[in-house]
This record gives sequence, C-alpha cells and structure tokens, in this order.
Amino acid sequence: MFWTLGLIAIFAVLGAWARYGQSILVQMLFGRSFPWATLSINVLGCFLMGFLFFETLERSSLSPELRTGILTGGLGAYTTFSTFSLETLVLFENGEAVKALTYMFSSLFLCVAAAFAGAWVSRSL
Repeated sequence: MFWTLGLIAIFAVLGAWARYGQSILVQMLFGRSFPWATLSINVLGCFLMGFLFFETLERSSLSPELRTGILTGGLGAYTTFSTFSLETLVLFENGEAVKALTYMFSSLFLCVAAAFAGAWVSRSL
C-alpha cells in the first residue's frame, strides 16, 4: 500500500508539471480570452485515460501499483475539471454566457469522445 501511495505521489508531481507546462504553452500560442489551455488538457487527459486504462489492463504487464500511480496520480493531477468548473463560473459571472456554454458543451463532448478514441486506439493496436 505504501508503494502504491508513493507511486501516486511521484506521478502526481509529473502530471502537475505537465499540466502547468501545457498551460503556459497553449496560453502563449492562443492567448487567454478563452480557456483553451484547460480545454486542451482535459481533452488530452481524457484521451490518455481511455487509452492507458485499456492498454494497461488488456495489453501491458504493468503492476497494479504502477498502473494506479499513472492513472490516479499522473492523470488525476494532469486533468483539470476543477479548474474547468471555476473558469466556467467566471465566464458566467462576467456575463459571457455564450462562451461559458460553448466551453461547457465542447469540454463534455470532446473529452468523452477523446476517452472513446483512446480506448479505440488501444484496442486497435
């Protein structure tokens, strides 16, 4: 159990660093007028969750502890649905309901589609 907790912690640090780096990069490229950084993180994170969940369950021989570290620690720290919720709230509070609704529905659709795509890619290899 302590090994699992340690792996979760290690991968959480890596996931948080990846999230921060991607946020900086996407904001430099596309600006901050729309939460593109968080949206891109959520879509990629959902793709990776769909892919890695099945890849590590059906095709890989990772230990359960390492699998938990990657999926729970790494992707748990990388994806940002709490940030998504706050950014949506702020858009609504700033009177930008169209942006808020666009963000909500595109996040929901794209992230679920990305999870399906990740699972499909894993099973197609």
